[in-house]
Amino acid sequence: MGFFIGVERNVKIYVEDINPSGNKTILFIHGWPGNHNLFEYQFNQLPKVGYRCIGIDCRGFGLSDRPWTGYDYNRLSDDIRSVVHALRLKNFILGGHSTGGAICVRYMARHNGYGVSKLALFAAAAPSLIQRPYFPYGLQKQAVINIIQGIYTDRPKALRDFGNMIFYNPVSKPLSYWIFQLGLQAASWSTAAIANTWLGEEGLFYDLKTIKVPTLILHGINDQVCLYPLAVSQKNSIKNSKLVPFEACGHFLFYDQRERFNSELIQFIEE
Repeated sequence: MGFFIGVERNVKIYVEDINPSGNKTILFIHGWPGNHNLFEYQFNQLPKVGYRCIGIDCRGFGLSDRPWTGYDYNRLSDDIRSVVHALRLKNFILGGHSTGGAICVRYMARHNGYGVSKLALFAAAAPSLIQRPYFPYGLQKQAVINIIQGIYTDRPKALRDFGNMIFYNPVSKPLSYWIFQLGLQAASWSTAAIANTWLGEEGLFYDLKTIKVPTLILHGINDQVCLYPLAVSQKNSIKNSKLVPFEACGHFLFYDQRERFNSELIQFIEE
């Protein structure tokens, strides 16, 4: 069941609510530059074991509205809060991939984890996607600048190049093309704006330390986008957390190793 929820004046977010009568709820936040459809292979399986799965398209992506502004982590986490309020969600599991994971971290800090019983981070872009003087573990800043320049000059090529980084294990050309098309559905300005957010000082180092709920961290050892040391930093910062490394696995771990991914997530939900 798909519908739209207003998050601020003239801005609506698309929401897909699968198995609304499920006994436990998982709210999924996608990464850049996709949309909720990236979790297709979770939406196919998790409702079979009784879960309610909710996927949203972040503003500027998928079917959601595409305002010119509002692509910092504060506003994006406020959008989640609006969805949580509209759907009256309580005791739900919040899960985020890549930049979606960073948005979830900000939600936990900015909104005191409102309604969240457990947090799951999938190859999350936290505490920082790029290297900094005090954090030498991310991508080089120039790599992100190159992505942004590519979006403004040849967005299809930039997305193709990104697509070549996300898998460790080979995937079919149709699957690769499908993910590429999901990226093209986003507005070019929102695609660039999110990438610019990676360069800013978003303060996720502090945000991680505010998280108090049980947290699952799933991360591919061979991730070329959000490098594995990010997961170690998350584990060291979140007191009640569990890190599960995925061997022979890249950034899109929910495809690279989808059976194990789903199994680990279900086990965490049932604990």
